[in-house]
Amino acid sequence: MNEILFFGLNHYPKLIKDEPYKITKPIQFKFENENENENEKQIKQIASSDFSTIFLFENGKAIEYLNEEDSNQNPEKIQIEENIQKVTVGFDDEAILTIEGNVFAKGKDINPNNTKEFINISSLIEDTNDRVIQDIVSGYYSIYLLTSNQNVYGIGSNYYGQLGFDSKTLEKTKKPILMMKNVSKIFSGISSTSVFLLNSNQELFVCGDNEYGQLGLGESRKEETNIQKLNKIQNIPKGKIIDIQCGNYHSIMLIENEDENQNPKRKLYSTGFGEYNGLGKDEESYEFTEIKLSLLENNDDILEISVGFNNTLILTSNPKLIGFGNNRYGQLGTGDTNMQYIPIQIELPKLRFNGDISNYHVSCGFNRSFLYYSSPPFSNLEEDLIKLFRRKEFCDISFKIKNGEIIEAHKLILKYRLNQNQNQIEKLQEIISKKSIKESNQIFEMIYSNNSKINPKLYSEIKEIINSNEKIEETMKRIYLNENENEKDFIIERKEKQYKFPKLILIMRSELYRGMFLSVTNDTSNKVTDYSELSNKSFEILEYWIYSNQIKNEIQITQEIINEIQIGIDYFQLNQTNPNLFDLLINKFNN
Repeated sequence: MNEILFFGLNHYPKLIKDEPYKITKPIQFKFENENENENEKQIKQIASSDFSTIFLFENGKAIEYLNEEDSNQNPEKIQIEENIQKVTVGFDDEAILTIEGNVFAKGKDINPNNTKEFINISSLIEDTNDRVIQDIVSGYYSIYLLTSNQNVYGIGSNYYGQLGFDSKTLEKTKKPILMMKNVSKIFSGISSTSVFLLNSNQELFVCGDNEYGQLGLGESRKEETNIQKLNKIQNIPKGKIIDIQCGNYHSIMLIENEDENQNPKRKLYSTGFGEYNGLGKDEESYEFTEIKLSLLENNDDILEISVGFNNTLILTSNPKLIGFGNNRYGQLGTGDTNMQYIPIQIELPKLRFNGDISNYHVSCGFNRSFLYYSSPPFSNLEEDLIKLFRRKEFCDISFKIKNGEIIEAHKLILKYRLNQNQNQIEKLQEIISKKSIKESNQIFEMIYSNNSKINPKLYSEIKEIINSNEKIEETMKRIYLNENENEKDFIIERKEKQYKFPKLILIMRSELYRGMFLSVTNDTSNKVTDYSELSNKSFEILEYWIYSNQIKNEIQITQEIINEIQIGIDYFQLNQTNPNLFDLLINKFNN
């Protein structure tokens, strides 16, 4: 079931019909005028602006509430045949990224003849090899597209130079125009006339409106209202840039660094104008300076931020919801409409999934806000495989690349990811022998994850030799069902029964065995452990889960099994954030 909390402007559109114009405390949002099945959808993302509010569901469908004066309006289904992966909304436009890598958008600067019709803007990119999109972000009357080749295109208004060109010669464009190459992330905001582009070397470039210092270029640039070309920011706070969110007058940056104990710790920085104090500090600034968050405790860290027109919300791990800035419509959720010049903690009702706060998200609209639970992706096995590929301790097959260097991989995984009806290892070696180290790494990552978006051009070369129709869970289950015991090189012995696993799988799924195997690099013998607190049925549930992230359908769940599984999860230190095994067992038991 969904859990969505709403607060702020409840008008045009009126999202909750029986509530007032301003909702100043977080209340439960429920969908109305939908059939029963629609209500059971799981929320994936919420995006809101002055133009519309869109709810994206895990099934790849979305509905939107348009900014119209009809207080009795019903949400409309977005009519896109492809499954939707992400939505983004600007001041009066919106864009949709599909799983296939296409982007559909609408708005007055996108399709002025019919502002309510979605058109495929990615197909308008002149370079036909650059039309697979992996991310989208909206700004004020502009949309930015990040392609799988790490190129950024902009479309829409360039009035403030937010597309990186002289606005006198290019005021707007209906076709995506190339802004920058070698980009890893793009950042903007629903009401922002600025854009930030981060390259693979963690160098940050900006362009657009700088009237209030919101580009962070420093005191020396404060007289320049519009920055027409991309400029590199020189004084970036030390650390890894996690996120940048832009308001109308300010920008907020989230940086991750290590504390004195070498644990990752996040800090907030802001730049811009302080009239509405979206900065979270007393004075305005022309470069990014730290926001002091006295509400954070030693064991508390920032999970996520969201910036609206001129307000900011912060979700922390403790958990807390913190906000500051404009609160005219109650969009901070403090119970009043008073401006908050310094960060303040927001009182929340009891959350249904409070123990899983990392899967909650905050989303600030133009003058409204949401806190919602989004269940994690069904499986993180693909991510585990990619991480494991980069750990070379257990690589056991070598390939020679173009310059004669050797790149290593995992034979067991390749065996089950390549087509089974012929020997494809030799064909893979032939392809790899003509590639650079970067291209070879991308090829293996695509084989491991079956993700063609990593490099569609390279994927076209290997698609004939890989089992492209098989999901990663099916691959893992085939390994689980494999009768070749020689590939299962670790034994867990309990009571009178032995269970065999490939070490590779245990490294992926258990922190206990990851630490054990990766710290004993000279001992290649089988390790035998004895763990007998679990019943056979409970251990078999864990065994199947370790491979597939799934529960066997025929398993009957009892309270005793649930108690034992909790012990097993703790003992094996199972990587089980996506999804949560214990919660699934509880749901299966209750049903």
